[in-house]
Amino acid sequence: MVTDAEKIVTDFCNAWPRKNVDELLAFFTDDAVYHNIPVEPAKGKEAIRGVINMFLPMAKSLHFKVLKSASAGNTVFNERIDVFDLGNGKTISLPVAGVFEVTGSKISAWRDYFDMATYTKQMS
Repeated sequence: MVTDAEKIVTDFCNAWPRKNVDELLAFFTDDAVYHNIPVEPAKGKEAIRGVINMFLPMAKSLHFKVLKSASAGNTVFNERIDVFDLGNGKTISLPVAGVFEVTGSKISAWRDYFDMATYTKQMS
């Protein structure tokens, strides 16, 4: 049975192909923390906007392919492949383990664990 927290995270992951930063930010609490583990955490919606705007515009399209999802209380774990179509036949497929904390109906923390070398190798 899918929990409310899992539904919120699934809806968030499904929103990425629309590439609407304001829609994505609406999933977060005002004081949310987004941490791509290889880099410094972004604290608050405006900092999260900055991180999202670092990679969202470069993608012609993107989607989060969720392979597995599980939850414990308000914490949702997912295993996924983030696929970025950069155009000109170039695609990045990045395996990611995501951990989301949901407070009420919003994401209050999001941590993504991935191998930066896997990402950078596909960028070159």
